[in-house]
Amino acid sequence: MTDAKVTERAKSRHIASNILKGSLGNMIEWYDWYVYAAFAVYFSTDFFPSENTTSQLLNTAAVFAIGFLMRPIGSLIMGRYADRHGRRAALTLSIMIMASGSLVIAATPSFHTIGIFAPIILVLARLFQGLSLGGEYGTSATYLSEMANKGRRGFYSSFQYVTLVGGQLVALGVQIILQLTLNEAQLNAWGWRIPFVIGALGALAVLWLRLTMDESDQFKKMSGSSKKKAGTLKALMQYPRAVLTVVGLTLGGTVAFYTYTTYLQKFMINSVGLDKEVVTLINFFALLIFLILQPLAGLLSDHIGRRPLLFFFGIFGTVLTVPLFLIMRSSHSVIAAFLLMMLGLVIVTGYTSINAIVKAELFPTEIRALGVGLPYGLTVAIFGGTAEFIALWFKSIGIETLFFFYVAACIFVSLIVYWRMQESSKTSYIEAEEK
Repeated sequence: MTDAKVTERAKSRHIASNILKGSLGNMIEWYDWYVYAAFAVYFSTDFFPSENTTSQLLNTAAVFAIGFLMRPIGSLIMGRYADRHGRRAALTLSIMIMASGSLVIAATPSFHTIGIFAPIILVLARLFQGLSLGGEYGTSATYLSEMANKGRRGFYSSFQYVTLVGGQLVALGVQIILQLTLNEAQLNAWGWRIPFVIGALGALAVLWLRLTMDESDQFKKMSGSSKKKAGTLKALMQYPRAVLTVVGLTLGGTVAFYTYTTYLQKFMINSVGLDKEVVTLINFFALLIFLILQPLAGLLSDHIGRRPLLFFFGIFGTVLTVPLFLIMRSSHSVIAAFLLMMLGLVIVTGYTSINAIVKAELFPTEIRALGVGLPYGLTVAIFGGTAEFIALWFKSIGIETLFFFYVAACIFVSLIVYWRMQESSKTSYIEAEEK
């Protein structure tokens, strides 16, 4: 074996090691975030006493949405921090914040014990976690995109959603184990606290991994003049088209993603009429396949470009969302529910697998974390975080079907953006900076 091949293999292992370290931390962050949604059906009565199940879920969904309001602020603060002080430093800080939020939720007494202070503390903890996750997305997308080698950026950056979905799968896995070992009364009383403790401990366990990550070469090579304007809104405003493109890219994708993952679990229970335990299994296996699809689609984008995958999502998401939900609601079938959820997730893969690299390619190093994170955070807060709340609100007033059209319309808006944008892999700032 030649020295060049040995060097190349060593470099590949080095890249993979850093991607793994960043990704595991990302997985724990998203586990901590999603465990709230996974166990809302159990702890909603502890924080929001009510005789109506939909009303309880509506309240917990509102808190879920409130957590999203902090994500743009987190994107601004942590994105600026990452562009000024490094991706590794920002990623380390974000996981410490997330761990604290999970620990607070796990330890908060119920409404019956401390009254109105229970939901207040819950809201504050979610705001804290929203701040962390707002910074995590942009910084993680930036780090994975910068650490990847040329011709493999789509593949490596797809691991952001591999670990994002992985966090959700771990949350569902914990839920399945607890459902098998505890009865519903125990889960409602105290069992729901266990996954939040696991999240806090897991975050602390992977903290040292992020402390041993390498900083990206792009950040280390940033010039003195670039460092002076790094992470500033003034510098970001010099790229208005890129900012608006991120908003348009994200709009349909975030609504579809949270609809087909977070909300669909409640839809299967509340509208289709399936048992909680069955729904958990459906979600687990569908998301497992969805996770496997991410690197495959990311690798495909390295060969055919990013836009074909975005078109796939935009076209089929617009056309099939409404019939998919209508068929699922009327079938009341476990097999149909699984297959239809899987169809929705295959469509969403066209967005999730490459959204990180597409956004990262739009900005230069000095504002990449802020540029990826802030417009994304704003869009997710307005549209993604409210998707479940809007769906449950439509159901509560008897016009649930209107929500399906709302999702399709959001995807169609993004389809227009995909049509008008350039192929980001050919105009990439990341590639240009390496020449």
